[in-house]
Amino acid sequence: MKILTIGGTNFIGPWVVRHLVTMGHDVTLFHRGNTKADLPENVHHIFGERSQLQDYKSEFERLSPDVVVDMICYTESEARMLINVFKGITRRVVAISSMDVYRAYGIMLGKESGIQEVPLTEDSTLRTSLYPFKDLPKRPLNAPPDYEKIVVEKVVMSDSELPGTIIRLPMVYGANDPLNRLSPYLKRMDDSRDAIVFLDMIAKWRGSYGYVENIGYAIALAVNEKAAGRIYHVAEPETLSEVERVNKIGELAGWKGKVVSFPKQKFPEDWDLPLNSEQDWFIDSTRIREELGYKEIVPIEEALKRTIEWERNHLSIEMQKFSAPFLLDYATEDIILKG
Repeated sequence: MKILTIGGTNFIGPWVVRHLVTMGHDVTLFHRGNTKADLPENVHHIFGERSQLQDYKSEFERLSPDVVVDMICYTESEARMLINVFKGITRRVVAISSMDVYRAYGIMLGKESGIQEVPLTEDSTLRTSLYPFKDLPKRPLNAPPDYEKIVVEKVVMSDSELPGTIIRLPMVYGANDPLNRLSPYLKRMDDSRDAIVFLDMIAKWRGSYGYVENIGYAIALAVNEKAAGRIYHVAEPETLSEVERVNKIGELAGWKGKVVSFPKQKFPEDWDLPLNSEQDWFIDSTRIREELGYKEIVPIEEALKRTIEWERNHLSIEMQKFSAPFLLDYATEDIILKG
């Protein structure tokens, strides 16, 4: 099939493209050309801005792709533009979404009450509080203030003339991760810290993760006609607690320390956890495994080893407030540990 990807040169995108090519598809990327990615030589390119998608409609008509995979559709206006441009040109669109659409995420942010049952399925209740990043002084990955995957999904899945497919992603790690999800832990491990301190509720918290190469493979599978009109989760099948996950990272990183947890009373009085850790945030990925035959092509332990190696050469704690906002500074950790 002829596949057009919108975006595809950052983090997850190159893996999607590589897998599509390996599957025998003819792939064209629409992107700005600002990011150089290691892609197969037979991939075609159309250079342009996502915000000006309609200006390239004649080129898209000449290309006549069978499926359009939109990696960077974040807002309602972008979703409407996607549908308006490609209706009558392509047979289907695949839009990348997130597990942040669920009520559980709103509960974690303190914007919704109660606790949502987990694991989340594709039919679990969505958030009623929209635009989760709107009021944040600094939004993750510079997301626009009107970022909202719930409305993106609604637009993509509501046009009978252009069938859609939605892929809801977990927290994704691996080489080129813009959030450097492992860095806050690896920095402590490589600094030979004897312990990493967690709040006891954080230690028990469970969330869904996925390795970038495996995620790219799952998205590539979604161009299959069987996926029309369907919503799919992608995530690793085993959901570790946060303490189990960090201990596994430490084991693979050769760290001799340990993760320890304490009740809130042991933490400074002015310290406030930014998330409601009573709400777990993990998903069931049975549907994509049964319907599209998805399974991880890189084992989890190997995925973590590769990520550790990359992050050690690209250590950054600048994104800690997004990837590990509950970690403390070393001096405060030492006070707690000395008790």
